[in-house]
Amino acid sequence: ALPISSAQTAANTALGSVTLTKKVMADGQPLAAGTYQVRLTGEHAKPAVGQSPEAETYVEFVKGGKVVAKEVATVVTSADIASVAKWRKPMTNGVRVETLKGNDYVRVWIAKAGTHYIINLPAGA
Repeated sequence: ALPISSAQTAANTALGSVTLTKKVMADGQPLAAGTYQVRLTGEHAKPAVGQSPEAETYVEFVKGGKVVAKEVATVVTSADIASVAKWRKPMTNGVRVETLKGNDYVRVWIAKAGTHYIINLPAGA
């Protein structure tokens, strides 16, 4: 995998605005439907065996200037995205929010500066 520049992993880097059309769970807490800014925290999740240390990073969901949720995003470079994504990708610097088959998860997919951030959120009860 290609190295990820420090600019792409810097804390408080805004990734984009997302609109959730239904309640989901983020880090075990309910996250209401609505529009949120998503930004990087600068923290990385502990890598699985054989995974790059930058393979997963924490992102924050921000509403009204306040952090309301935190969740792990899978980080994939543009060079690697074709091998992992069989579905339609967002445009460069774009966002896709979609309910996955079975309505059990909502995928938030943000493409920013040559890197893809994929966040899978369980549907809220």
